[in-house]
Amino acid sequence: MGLTPRGCLGGWPFCDNMNTFLTFLVMGAWACARMEAAEGPLQVYILAGQSNMQGQAKISTFEHIGMDPATQPMLGEMLGADGKPRICERVWIAAVGGAEAEQTGKLTVGFGASADKIGPEFTFGIYMEKVAEGPILIIKTAWGGKSLNTDFRSPGAGPYPFSEAQLAGLAKQGRDLEVVKAEKAKETGVSYGLMMAQVKAVLGDIKRVVPNYDAARGYALAGFVWFQGWNDMVDGGSYPNRDQVGGYDAYSGALVHLIRDVRRDLGAAQLPFVIGVLGVGGPTAAYGPEQLRYKATHDHFREAMAAPAEMAEFKGSVAAVRTEVYWDQELSAAKAKLSAIQGKAKKLAAEGKLGPEDERVLLEKLRAEGLSERERVVMEKGISNLEFHYLGSAKIIGGIGKGFAEAMAELKHLPKP
Repeated sequence: MGLTPRGCLGGWPFCDNMNTFLTFLVMGAWACARMEAAEGPLQVYILAGQSNMQGQAKISTFEHIGMDPATQPMLGEMLGADGKPRICERVWIAAVGGAEAEQTGKLTVGFGASADKIGPEFTFGIYMEKVAEGPILIIKTAWGGKSLNTDFRSPGAGPYPFSEAQLAGLAKQGRDLEVVKAEKAKETGVSYGLMMAQVKAVLGDIKRVVPNYDAARGYALAGFVWFQGWNDMVDGGSYPNRDQVGGYDAYSGALVHLIRDVRRDLGAAQLPFVIGVLGVGGPTAAYGPEQLRYKATHDHFREAMAAPAEMAEFKGSVAAVRTEVYWDQELSAAKAKLSAIQGKAKKLAAEGKLGPEDERVLLEKLRAEGLSERERVVMEKGISNLEFHYLGSAKIIGGIGKGFAEAMAELKHLPKP
């Protein structure tokens, strides 16, 4: 009876006040929650799309990430203590589309479009590992040059819809319309089918990818990330009014069906779904004179991609990530300046009737005069591909993958990575 100190609950002689007792309760609950999560099911994330989901950023561009104080911390997460690319100990991946055969293993670099490249999967996995307890499996299916209007068209979207203008144009070319329709029917939905087949094949034999998978604990479908769009954006046949408001409504409709069909076919009615909105070129408000002719098309397409996230049906379970915000303006500006210099050199060479060697010397002279040392270095270290592949910049692609993880964490009510 006399063991209970003033202000404490009976039977807790080590408790000198109510706050201390509550702290013990909270800490115990927190520890139990962490233990339960750590011992919970394998968390499975599906990443799908075309070449930018494949990943075109060379590992050689990692150094450029550290040249910007804003992204230097991200580079720290991407590298291990030995300064080499990080290997995630709790994240495994099975990827198809970037190599001739399926790639599997613990997540690290090399799961991009080739062994020396990364896609968004790298930083997505790194940052999800920071906030999600227990093991993680990423299943990535990405093939270059694929559209949503045809290749990834899901069953709910129905057959590919030829417009009257398309059919008239094909007839004018002398094409057999029935043959064309039959060919399109064979192409429609192929990538969607391959994606679903790969996901189900991996889930049917998880130990092949995750050797220590505990079947007793099972797995949980944790989220889906969609990053695609270029082939649809440039397809004037499928989207004849693409320079007008609403010109890409058909893309929005097909994406809505994709979300519904993925959830239905995987038996996950509320599967968190992140849409990576195509952002090549960066924010259109910052477009220079040479980009303005694309502004309306880019604006309309981006709005169409993001539209499903605003639907009442998908509130709280679908998010759109504007990848334009990860575009590197310094890199882009330096590249534009170099292009102008190259154009000037070509023009002067033509006017002076210079030979190839003299033209090369002239170009080097103009480059030295027109570019700062910083501009030359950032281009050398930061660019490894073309603009529609986000310049092959690990800084941009790394930021995008991190952004996908942040959006996914928010949908799942996890702490921000």
